[in-house]
Amino acid sequence: MSAPTPTLSPIEARILGTLMEKARTVPDSYPLTLNTLLLGCNQKTSREPLMELDEAQILSAIETLQQAQLLREVSGARVRRFEHNAQRGLGVPEQSAVLLGVLMLRGAQTAAELRLNCERWYKFADISSVEGFLEEMQDRAPEKGGPMVVKMARAPGAREQRWAHLLCGPVDPAQSCPSSADHSGGGAGTASHETLARVERLEAEVAQLRATVDQLCQELGLSPPGQTQ
Repeated sequence: MSAPTPTLSPIEARILGTLMEKARTVPDSYPLTLNTLLLGCNQKTSREPLMELDEAQILSAIETLQQAQLLREVSGARVRRFEHNAQRGLGVPEQSAVLLGVLMLRGAQTAAELRLNCERWYKFADISSVEGFLEEMQDRAPEKGGPMVVKMARAPGAREQRWAHLLCGPVDPAQSCPSSADHSGGGAGTASHETLARVERLEAEVAQLRATVDQLCQELGLSPPGQTQ
């Protein structure tokens, strides 16, 4: 019998999802330093809900994730760096791990939204393949750890049902309501999407630059920006 699926706190889910994202979108900066991980967790794009975490919260959650074998600290690094072990720790295939990661970062989404938001992580052939992996996780037998996602009731006025992960426990039905951004007009929505994509790319570049600065400071025996000796 497989171990039961771990129940994560929202902070632990944010950390795990951020590590999974950065491993695929900024591989040159991965594994992440504590500073870069903090920036990724608190970034203002591709996150639902937004968070303002501090180092103490991150470190406490890291310890719990390590105990659950979902996160590892890289040994031998001059600066502490962290990497996820989500796929093996959760016992799921790559495609399912990608879907869980995006759900942890962005909240409940339709299969179509998931396919679009997963593009930088993994390119699904079509929406049907996304739904197939979601249904497999929803129907996961108790002896294998139980369901990991749930298909939510269709929200009023919505054309498609949304999916949510269960890694933080049962889902609040209120999450089935689409955000106000979903009701914006076509042109405005397209412009907003393009702006968010641009900001997301810039934040990824900043995270990569921060990781480079941390590494250079360590090699020169200096404290990273914002820290004292």
